[in-house]
Amino acid sequence: MASLAEKREAIAEEPVADPQARPEELRLLEALLFASSEPLDTATLAKRMPEGVDVKAALAQLQADYAPRGVNLVRIANKWTFRTAGDLAWLMTRESTETRRLSRAAIEVLAIIAYHQPVTRAEIEEIRGVVTSKGTLDVLLETGWIRPRGRRKTPGRPLTFGTTEAFLSQFSLEALGDLPGLEELKGTGMLDTRLPTGFTVPTPSDDPTLREDEDPLEPGDLELTLAPAPEPESGSGEGGDAA
Repeated sequence: MASLAEKREAIAEEPVADPQARPEELRLLEALLFASSEPLDTATLAKRMPEGVDVKAALAQLQADYAPRGVNLVRIANKWTFRTAGDLAWLMTRESTETRRLSRAAIEVLAIIAYHQPVTRAEIEEIRGVVTSKGTLDVLLETGWIRPRGRRKTPGRPLTFGTTEAFLSQFSLEALGDLPGLEELKGTGMLDTRLPTGFTVPTPSDDPTLREDEDPLEPGDLELTLAPAPEPESGSGEGGDAA
């Protein structure tokens, strides 16, 4: 039989399990996401993983690991990235930051595009009941929250607009389906509780594919989207809006 001294020596030579040890795929995902300057989709991450790794399961585990930390793993527009925990966002606020407030008209147009996309300027005006100034769309295009999608297959072939990943990121939405529905909008006071019978809030789609009534954008369409800033006018026309 081995002596007590020999047993102690054998125990001392046994490798000690590292409590901080983690599956290699979690370390790889962590490194890739930290190093990337933009969110990455599952397919891109899978290409860098060893064969046989369940990337979706590994991402779910990594997300759970970071849930209680100061940095969280979040999914935005089906892409993954690290963000400061929502309850700590105030730490990143600097008093020197200049906040640019959108006009009421711009907010209304943004909401219509988000819920009704793809939608043309004329369709936006029909929904709002007032003329939409070019400047209002320009402001939203400059923020990067909306984009031209294509051209409607109607006379004049007007541009159709939709939201962008930057819009989802700005409002911390994983997908457009996370936008508030009818009851939520009523609860926040953004909609009158006494709405007309049959009033509904459309369910927006994240599908970037052009619809049957849309044609692809033409060369130069993106350059023509933003017009030069208009000179100040002495007065505004009735029924229009200011950007």
